[in-house]
Amino acid sequence: MPKNTYSDEFKADAVRLYETTEGASYSSISEDLGIARGTLKTWVHKARRDRGQIPSTSPAGADQGLDPEDELVRLRSEVQRLKAETAKLTTERDILRKAAKYFAGETTW
Repeated sequence: MPKNTYSDEFKADAVRLYETTEGASYSSISEDLGIARGTLKTWVHKARRDRGQIPSTSPAGADQGLDPEDELVRLRSEVQRLKAETAKLTTERDILRKAAKYFAGETTW
């Protein structure tokens, strides 16, 4: 699949459209322009970094510069990861309990 190349002017216009549209989301603007959501997001973040609005490297866990839609996606994926981890730990705990019970029954003091 060929990689699309966009002019700097188009990128700047897309970023300006996103930033000046009240209640805009990456998805809605990118759909209107016919580009990928991630592409628009990259352009917006790069433009903000270039203007000094966001640090070029943000510390882990920093939520600066994220729009509410991105924050929601990040939180949902975090909840999903934590639920999976909880299920795994619960299973491991149950296995250890059964093993401890089994070996406690075998010992004759």
